Amino acid sequence: MNRTWWALGAAALAVGCTQEQQNQFGRGVQNWTGTNGVLEVYAGDKVVRRFIRVDKLSTALGTSDNESRAYRYGYGVLDENLNFVADPTEKKVYFEIGGFGSYVFFENPR
Repeated sequence: MNRTWWALGAAALAVGCTQEQQNQFGRGVQNWTGTNGVLEVYAGDKVVRRFIRVDKLSTALGTSDNESRAYRYGYGVLDENLNFVADPTEKKVYFEIGGFGSYVFFENPR
């Protein structure tokens, strides 16, 4: 019941907001609730790294100018054998992805 009221309140607030404000609000909710994200890093058309159980992918901001940096960062389990499963030997790690690389972030299909 509380979630229903929260969702209705959020929807009512979103009606009077600009699209950018709605996007920021949506990202805040996603970051708060977390996701079961997957980040795949590509070299050409081949997956070379996969991180699973990524709760969010964040944008770095400059400390003095508060401008977005050309990389993303987060925490996730390095899926070394690329099987979409966090095996006992695979650990949660911090990662950074450069803005010039090829990567895809999506919700885990499993």
